[in-house]
Amino acid sequence: MQVPSRAAYVLGWDASTDCVMSKNHKHHLHLRRRRRRRRTSSTAIPSGAEWVAKFPTSKDVEDLASPFRENVKKFLAALKSAAAQFDISATYRPAERAFLMHYAYRIAREKLDPRDVPARKDVDIEWVHRKDNGRIDLVASRNAAEDMVEAYDIVYRPALNSNHTRRQAIDMTISWTDTLSIKNGRGKTVDIKSTPHSGQNGNLWTVGKSYKVLKLESDPPHWSVDGG
Repeated sequence: MQVPSRAAYVLGWDASTDCVMSKNHKHHLHLRRRRRRRRTSSTAIPSGAEWVAKFPTSKDVEDLASPFRENVKKFLAALKSAAAQFDISATYRPAERAFLMHYAYRIAREKLDPRDVPARKDVDIEWVHRKDNGRIDLVASRNAAEDMVEAYDIVYRPALNSNHTRRQAIDMTISWTDTLSIKNGRGKTVDIKSTPHSGQNGNLWTVGKSYKVLKLESDPPHWSVDGG
């Protein structure tokens, strides 16, 4: 083993690597270890399914941004006039809820270390669960995150920023029986005889597009300003 010189002690000796650390290296190492030891405030609430009730997603079309809001209203009015049924499950999603959904999924399904989740001042959550001896309990931390994922009914990794957080998306189920005779955005009646009789019907997507309400093909209830 190399014996450190007096100068090495001044700069900082790293016994694990058997070498001299620069002051800059020492600074970054200290910050990294400090981040790993970071704890939220004493009032922080442990992660778990109870968080799902906080920062609820809106189902109100009025919470959408203009002009998308007006376009959605026109599309829904056309559906109603055509005797189609629709049920709205989401419009605006608060950024705080998106944060909770995103990191719960990453901890539970992508094995993100809960200590590496960035703090958010308006969400006082403690992702790190600990054993009685104070050591981190990764199993309990991941199980609590998984409870959140299941309670949110998450299928894919939620985005931190999306059309929902920008008030530019709506999730809804749509259905009808027999032929759907619906007016498009240009006032022309379109007869949709094809199946399925749901929001997954490609001909209905074309009608929605005429109102500037675009369908995301891979997400059955999702419509937005740009199809994303």
